Amino acid sequence: IKATFDITLIVPKDRVALSNMNVIERKPHPDDENLVEVKFATTPIMSTYLVAFVIGEYDHVESQSSDGVTVRVYTPVGKAEQGKFALEVATKTLPFYKDYFNVPYPLPKIDLIAIADFAAGAMENWGLVTYRETALLIDPKNSCSSSRQWVALVVGHELAHQWFGNLVTMEWWTHLWLNEGFASWIEYLCVDHCFPEYDIWTQFVSADYTRALDLDALDSSHPIEVNVGHPSEVDEIFDAISYSKGASVIRMLHNYIGDEVGGRTTCASFDLWECLEQASGKPIAAVMSSWTKQMGFPIIAVDQEQVSEERILKISQKKFCASGPHDSEECPNWMVPISICTSEDPKCSKLKLLLDSPETTVSLSGVGADQWVKINPGTVGFYRIQYSSSMLESLLPGVRDLSLQPVDRLGLQNDLFSLSRAGMISTVEVLKLMEAFINEPNYTVWSDLSCNLGVLSSLLSHTDFHEEIQEFIRDLFTPIGLKLGWDSKAGEGHLDALLRGLVLGKLGKAGHKPTLEEARRRFKDHVEGKQVLPADLRSPVYLTVLKHGDGATLDTMLKLHKQADMQEERNRIERVLGAISAPDLIQKVLSFALSEEVRPQDTVSVIGGVAGSSKQGRKAAWKFVRDNWEELYNRYQGGFLISRLIKLTVDGFAIDKMAAEVKVRKRRALPVCVTAVRTARVQKNAFWKV
Repeated sequence: IKATFDITLIVPKDRVALSNMNVIERKPHPDDENLVEVKFATTPIMSTYLVAFVIGEYDHVESQSSDGVTVRVYTPVGKAEQGKFALEVATKTLPFYKDYFNVPYPLPKIDLIAIADFAAGAMENWGLVTYRETALLIDPKNSCSSSRQWVALVVGHELAHQWFGNLVTMEWWTHLWLNEGFASWIEYLCVDHCFPEYDIWTQFVSADYTRALDLDALDSSHPIEVNVGHPSEVDEIFDAISYSKGASVIRMLHNYIGDEVGGRTTCASFDLWECLEQASGKPIAAVMSSWTKQMGFPIIAVDQEQVSEERILKISQKKFCASGPHDSEECPNWMVPISICTSEDPKCSKLKLLLDSPETTVSLSGVGADQWVKINPGTVGFYRIQYSSSMLESLLPGVRDLSLQPVDRLGLQNDLFSLSRAGMISTVEVLKLMEAFINEPNYTVWSDLSCNLGVLSSLLSHTDFHEEIQEFIRDLFTPIGLKLGWDSKAGEGHLDALLRGLVLGKLGKAGHKPTLEEARRRFKDHVEGKQVLPADLRSPVYLTVLKHGDGATLDTMLKLHKQADMQEERNRIERVLGAISAPDLIQKVLSFALSEEVRPQDTVSVIGGVAGSSKQGRKAAWKFVRDNWEELYNRYQGGFLISRLIKLTVDGFAIDKMAAEVKVRKRRALPVCVTAVRTARVQKNAFWKV
């Protein structure tokens, strides 16, 4: 349903009043001198869910984009300075989208406003976008590099919706994935334009692409496109399939058809596939149907044979399952865009093909025996790859000498970890291959490695191998830690700051003694006011001292939380509190999660931090959620935050009986899909064999 809206607000005269359109009249209320009537211009025809108004006490900063749109960022009183970075991003973003869509922003203004208690990250109300404080505000002295990047991405996402979703709206909720998937893809395109130094597309692979692969490999997944009979069903498909798989499939499509076609036609037709098919001359509708209407994705198996100066590749596809290969008559096929590169030119595809059958054979001429061959350069295709032993062995020099692109080094190790979790290769074999990454310089590759090793460490926490994996982590991360050191150097940039924080946090958590000693020294100086910790070092230092700390350490951290004036700093502390080890202190953190000191929207992060920290934390958090289920469920009214709480609490378990307990305890309170996914996660962990 769409309509135009004429909005007038009667508000206290000392309050800011905002709505979707610009103010056309503000006059005293005839019956009360303390009130004013604020009248806004008539909106364009728009969806009802995008209507918004805000009344409150705010400061703001203001600018104009190069195409003449008035942009304002509204902040809590006294914090206008913290709105300047988002203002910079927004004023760069509007002209970028105008050029990309070839359609001007249709309203005379856009306001971005920070809301203190806001469950969602942001909401794209037309002309009045609402954000959590941590998704909009940046303190030049106290915000870390990852927060700046997050604000840029969220602003890019919500402003994309001003065109794709607001101006052009999906016909029905069935097509939600296209609305959110497209915005989740183009936010990266926008940030890459505004901040090329972020290397943001490599981070997309680690953040969205691999997350979508992990979720979509579960037996409980669902297709991107799900028929929605009633709007009440929408919450069940508002997940990483809609956002991250949607974005990943659009990225694959964009690569398949080329930038010129994609940019020129995105908003030209409701029948998007037909439009793109006409523009590109490629079978877009058939290709996309196989990716949107069936769940899952293929694993591409590749073997090779050398014949003189010709490399012959045998390529096959079958459905990939996180629980291992299934003996089933059902063998879905995908139409898979495949690119192949060689060590002669790792950035350029030597051959492209569309795999529309279970298997095929292709030949690469002029490829000598000393060259390696890589499938899916750029890690764009939405699938896993299983190389033969000889092909995998030949790729390792490309990891060591960095001739493989960073995104392909990342994709290679992520595929290997995924195959090991599915029981298709040995985890010991994967860890041996990790030695090739010891001289890795790229932040995002290290970040993905760290995440995978963290999952492995968590699953081994109940075994005799736990200390061995900690030693492996220390040995792997120590060289890059020594190279980076603790203090930033001249000429370093955004990614160096992210890498330093990641590596120091990993070493500290793994019990690297020099890191622990230095973290304690710097923490003491920070608390005593002798030397304030740089924002990029706070998370790793806080994490390290808590992991190896006592009750006094926890009390000091809670005091810092109480004193913090900025929500980013409070959230930073909340996320690491769960690292504390003593059982009684874990209970203290869990009780703190439900206290008035923590905003309701952030309680989930505190409990999740406990669950993700250790075996003891996992058990304690799950018991706490069970014991306080009624209060938690009523607090979040069955919304996405309760689903996120369950995810964070149970995903680390690897015991079959836990899967049954999750299923039994939650079946009456959560959507079926949420319970199924969480149960499948636990079963997947239990299946992983070292």
